[in-house]
Amino acid sequence: MSNLKDPAGMAALSICEALLLALQDRNLLPEREIVGILRDAATTHENAQGPETDQKLHMATAKLINEIIVGGNLSQRRPYYSG
Repeated sequence: MSNLKDPAGMAALSICEALLLALQDRNLLPEREIVGILRDAATTHENAQGPETDQKLHMATAKLINEIIVGGNLSQRRPYYSG
């Protein structure tokens, strides 16, 4: 992920990840549903149509989402701390 140079995209990714983790921490969504959300997002990008330049971006986006799923970051992290 270190080769990404889009601060807005990185901010959006961080915010979304934090929201998904907070939903899991508060037992509002189980991990399987969060993984389902991520899979749906990846599939949307994998099936996107458009010019080749857009396709490359969509494939890179889908790859990143799938790496998040495979990495298992949702279950291998510290418990929520509210301070």
